[in-house]
Amino acid sequence: MNNQSDSNSDAPIPPWGRTLARVTAVLFFISSAFPVAASLSKDTSVFPKWWGVLDVSLALILAILAFVMYGLAQGNVTKRTEEVTYHAYRNFIHVIFALLLIFFIVGDRITWINGLPGIAWRSWLLLYLLPEWLTLVQNTPS
Repeated sequence: MNNQSDSNSDAPIPPWGRTLARVTAVLFFISSAFPVAASLSKDTSVFPKWWGVLDVSLALILAILAFVMYGLAQGNVTKRTEEVTYHAYRNFIHVIFALLLIFFIVGDRITWINGLPGIAWRSWLLLYLLPEWLTLVQNTPS
């Protein structure tokens, strides 16, 4: 849907932009499993040593891909994409409320210090780059 008529840039998005967005999304979900698993564990010292190395490595790759994605889509975000993003934000606020309920209901069984920082920065990254991610996903390669 490469509709750039209401965008601010004439810079074309490369055909591999959509693939980059999809790979980033998959990596986001895989990377998010690490802080979730850590927060559900009472003792992270029983995890193998490679667990932490893999967690940090995937997080670093995720951050790099996010910067690349941002650079590719910057200036190409359409008004329609901004509207879709706004609706996604409005829905995501319910997830925040659900997390609050989880905190009150089963919060004593979750080791928040092990998972909350990782979950928080990944959530921020997701929300911050959602317009650019949608722009790349909706881009139809020529």
